[in-house]
Amino acid sequence: MIISDNLNTYLIIAAILLVIGLYGMIQHRSLIGMLISSEFLMNGAALNFMAFNTFTAPNPAVGQIYTLFIMGLAAAEAAIAVSIIIVVYRRFRDEDPAIVQDMKH
Repeated sequence: MIISDNLNTYLIIAAILLVIGLYGMIQHRSLIGMLISSEFLMNGAALNFMAFNTFTAPNPAVGQIYTLFIMGLAAAEAAIAVSIIIVVYRRFRDEDPAIVQDMKH
């Protein structure tokens, strides 16, 4: 039996990605670190969809469509987040999220 033929292997890897992403969102004090951590969260969710699609779904297109949707959301989120980070850095010369809270209207 090959280790990649087991659903539990993929679920463990996805759980590790989710935990790394959650820990990074809590622990990082920079906007770029938070962006990377959110990508880990989305990749863990996409891996779950693909694993369940491969091992349990009768229609293989369903999990693949969800995964493509997650990849599109991740790309859009990255583009918007990077543009916001650039604006914050130009304005405050720092990327600390605590500084963003001090913005006035």
